[in-house]
Amino acid sequence: MKTVSRLSAALLMVLGLVAIPAAGQADPATEYVGVSVATAWVDPATDRPVDAPAVANPADPRKWAATMTLQQRVDLVPLLETQALYGNPVRILERQGAWVHVAVVGQPTPRNALGYPGWVPARQLVDSPVFGTLQQTRPFALVTAATAWLSTDPTGRQHETELSANTRLPVLSRADGAVLVATPDRGPRWLRAADVHVYAKASDIPRPTGADLVRTAKAFVGLHYLWAGTSAFGFDCSGFTSTVYALNGITIPRDAGPQMAAGKPVSKDQLRAGDLIFYAYDHGTGSVHHVGMYIGGGYEVDAPGNSETQESPLEIVKVDQHRYADQYAGAVRFL
Repeated sequence: MKTVSRLSAALLMVLGLVAIPAAGQADPATEYVGVSVATAWVDPATDRPVDAPAVANPADPRKWAATMTLQQRVDLVPLLETQALYGNPVRILERQGAWVHVAVVGQPTPRNALGYPGWVPARQLVDSPVFGTLQQTRPFALVTAATAWLSTDPTGRQHETELSANTRLPVLSRADGAVLVATPDRGPRWLRAADVHVYAKASDIPRPTGADLVRTAKAFVGLHYLWAGTSAFGFDCSGFTSTVYALNGITIPRDAGPQMAAGKPVSKDQLRAGDLIFYAYDHGTGSVHHVGMYIGGGYEVDAPGNSETQESPLEIVKVDQHRYADQYAGAVRFL
């Protein structure tokens, strides 16, 4: 078995949880991401030397983003599927040597009913039934700051792992200015209370207004584009829009095409803040390839993508002046 959560026996007794299964038990159907951001690949063992920070444990997504050249970013397009955040459950589909084919729970896709598929290094996953039970039975802390540090002390001075917005961890207790959370791989740790919101269950997240969605989206303006990115260390276009909605308690499909199919169509002259705008090949009549979020006043915010000559950070742009303006395919609403 892989490393299991090291919650103390006393804590388990207090919480009334079952004991950790004995060694030698068959692999469970569900495991948990044990790094800040796990990147899922199209095929196993196709990572490049520059990708070492992304496939390690601990992973360092900030270093990975900083060390890639523009061309190396562009070259990721045929290599990557999506990303999953710390503690996120994944369903095990297949094992191949040091790699595991998983379905990322919480990222809907028509490709697999269990979640978004991709290959991740086995060393980035944790088999932790105790953590899984805590996820199902405890309130959770939702990281709402762009990033937040997991710490070994409630003062937040002993930084351990930098987590992305939208990371969700079970809450064990609270102290002044801090929240004690369970982790899948290292026992109880602390997050600054200012960096999270605590909810008893996901359905308790307040239903957002368009203004709420826009406020969330604008917080990431200037962040660099990363193909397959779903974290505050780098987004792709649909990873950005799905994360903005997730942070506001609404789950939408992971990819642009399914997002368009899932929402309620809205005409261009009826756009409201928070609506999603889509672009498609063949002057808007072909397959959808891009999505942005309308923010009002004729503007949208999106992660526009990198070309081989220019890096394009997440930006606010006029809808009619968007680089894909001639490929406008329509808009949808989820509110």
